[in-house]
Amino acid sequence: MAEFAKVVDQFSDQLWRLNNLYIITDEHGRRVTFNMHDAQRQLFDEMHNLNVILKARQRGFTTFIQLFMLDACVFNSDVRAGTIAHTLPDAQVIFRDKIRFPYDNLPEGIKGIVPPLNDNTTELLLANNSGVRVSTSLRSGTLQYLHVSEYGKICAKFPDKAREVKSGALNTVDKDQIVFIESTAEGQDGHFFEICQAARTRKNTGDKLTPMDFKFHFSPWWEDRKYSLAAGAVEITPSYAEYFAKLKGLGVNLTPDQQAWYVKKAEQQQGDMKREFPSTPDEAFEAAIEGAYYSDHLTRMEMDKRLTRLPIDTGIPVMTSWDLGWNDTNCVWLIQVVGREIRWIDYYENNGYEISHYVDEINKRRVQHGFTFGAHYFPHDVTNNQLNNGKSVFDTLIGLGINPERVPRVREHQLSNLLLELTDGCLLHGSTQQVQSVAQPACQHRRQLLGEAAFPHASAGDSQLTSQRQVRGWRSRAPCLPVLAPS
Repeated sequence: MAEFAKVVDQFSDQLWRLNNLYIITDEHGRRVTFNMHDAQRQLFDEMHNLNVILKARQRGFTTFIQLFMLDACVFNSDVRAGTIAHTLPDAQVIFRDKIRFPYDNLPEGIKGIVPPLNDNTTELLLANNSGVRVSTSLRSGTLQYLHVSEYGKICAKFPDKAREVKSGALNTVDKDQIVFIESTAEGQDGHFFEICQAARTRKNTGDKLTPMDFKFHFSPWWEDRKYSLAAGAVEITPSYAEYFAKLKGLGVNLTPDQQAWYVKKAEQQQGDMKREFPSTPDEAFEAAIEGAYYSDHLTRMEMDKRLTRLPIDTGIPVMTSWDLGWNDTNCVWLIQVVGREIRWIDYYENNGYEISHYVDEINKRRVQHGFTFGAHYFPHDVTNNQLNNGKSVFDTLIGLGINPERVPRVREHQLSNLLLELTDGCLLHGSTQQVQSVAQPACQHRRQLLGEAAFPHASAGDSQLTSQRQVRGWRSRAPCLPVLAPS
C-alpha cells in the first residue's frame, strides 16, 4: 500500500511528471528523459498567468512549454492548449518533435487511458477531450494555455500576423489561464518589445501583478553551462576585454571559458550577436535603438534596483528642464533636488502643439501632486527664436507665467561625460501606464539633439512617472540643467 500511495503521489505531482515521464531527443539526437535545467525550473517556479520571456538562442523554453501544456492535457480533461509559430514548417516541427514524439513515448498504461483520437501534423486530440495544436494562427475556440513562439520575429517580419495574435489569439485565453510569449529580440518596435518594456517596468517598481499583467523573465546566454569553450587558444582582444569588464561592472562575472565561447560565437554572429545571445535585457534590443549611448549605465541601475518607486516631496520646489524641438518633439522633465539627490519625478513630451500646451501640462501636474515650481531651465537659444504670434519663446513663456532661465550650451564631448557621471548615482522612478503612453516609439531623436544639456556631479533620484520607454528616450534626448552643487 505504501508503494502504491507513493506512485499516486508522484503522478499527482506535475513537477515529478515533467521530470520523469517524457522522452525527448537532445541536441545530440539522443533519446533522453526530459529533466528541467535551471532556466526551465526557474520559469516553472516563478510562473505567472501571463509570462513574457526575453531569451538567448536555444535556451529550451519551447521544449519545456510544449511538455508543460501536453502534460496538462494528458492528466486533465477538457483542456485546450495551443502554440503559434511564425512559419508553418516551424509549427510542424514543434508539433512533431515536442508534442507528438513525447506523447508517443509515454508509458503504455497512460496512453491506454488517454489514447489519441486523431492523427495529423498539427493537432493532438485525446480521449479525455483535451487537445494541443500548433499553427501559425489561433483565432477560434477558447484556450486554457497559449504559447506564442518567437513573437519578436512575428512582429518584425509579419506585422499583420502580429496584429492577429494581439487581437485574436490573446483574446482566446481567459484572464485566469496561462500564456507564454517567448522570443529573442527583433528590434525596438512592435508588440513584443512593448510587452517586454511594460513588464520590466512593473518588475523594477515592484508593482503587484494582476492576472492581466505580463511578468518579465530574462534568460541570458551566460546562464547556460553549455556556452563555454576551452580558453587557451582563444585571444581576448582589448575590445572584448573592455566589453567583459563592462559586464563585470554590471554584476555579470564570466569565466575564461565563457569569454572564449563568446568571442568565437561573435565571430560567427557578428552584428547579430547581442540580439541572439544577449547578456542583459537592454543589450538584446541595443542594435535597433538609435542613440543608445547610456544603456550600460541604465542596465547597471536596473540590476542595482535603482529604477524604483520613490515619493514626491511636496515640500520641495520642482524645477523643470525643457528641450525645445523647433521642428521636432518638445519634452519637459520635472525635477526635485532633495539633499544630495536629484529626483526625476515626471516627464512629458509631444509635438505639433503651441508652447502654451506644455505649460498647461506641467501646471496640471502641479495641481495633481500639490507641489510648487522652482526654476524653469531652457536651452541657450530660448531667446533667439520667434513663434507664430510674433513674440519670442522667452516673451511668450513670461506671458504664460514661466520665467525661463537660460542654460549655457555644453559641447557634446563634455555632455557625454557629465551624463555618464550622473547616472552612476542615479535613481529613477519606473511606474504606471500613464507614462508608457507618454514616450512613444516614435521618440528616436538624432544624436545632435544631445548638445543642449549640462548635468551636476550628484546622485539622482526619483522619476515619478518613468517607464522603460521613457528611460530609452533619455538615451537620446537629455534634460537641460545648470551645473548644481547639491546641498
